[in-house]
Amino acid sequence: MPAKKSPAKKRTIVEKPKPVSPSGKTDRNFFEQVHDVARMIPKGRVTSYGAIAASLGAKSSSRMVGWAMNGCHLARPKVPAHRVVNRIGMLSGKFHFADHTQMERLLAKEGVKVKNDQVVDFKKLFWDPSEELGL
Repeated sequence: MPAKKSPAKKRTIVEKPKPVSPSGKTDRNFFEQVHDVARMIPKGRVTSYGAIAASLGAKSSSRMVGWAMNGCHLARPKVPAHRVVNRIGMLSGKFHFADHTQMERLLAKEGVKVKNDQVVDFKKLFWDPSEELGL
């Protein structure tokens, strides 16, 4: 008589949580989530790469946010990349625009003053997605 097989243990499969963008959508990659946050920056305000990263739960990924912003010219709807600056308000991404003055011109059109490639009144104009979106 063949030996009786013991019942196989049931394996519990735990799924990783799916990333959720500020718009509440799931199954979005990190770059798309960055673009979603950047689209929420109000005209006349600026935020930083690090602030976007922190709002997405990836505080140490500000460089990845920069890469996402660098490629956002292909994204639809449009992403206002000119509103994203470095942590001290410098236009560090200006070299990724059509010409080196375009970022400053777009900000000026929205009433944001820039002097020597730095946003004037940066702290006053800073938009923190974690606070503003209640994340």
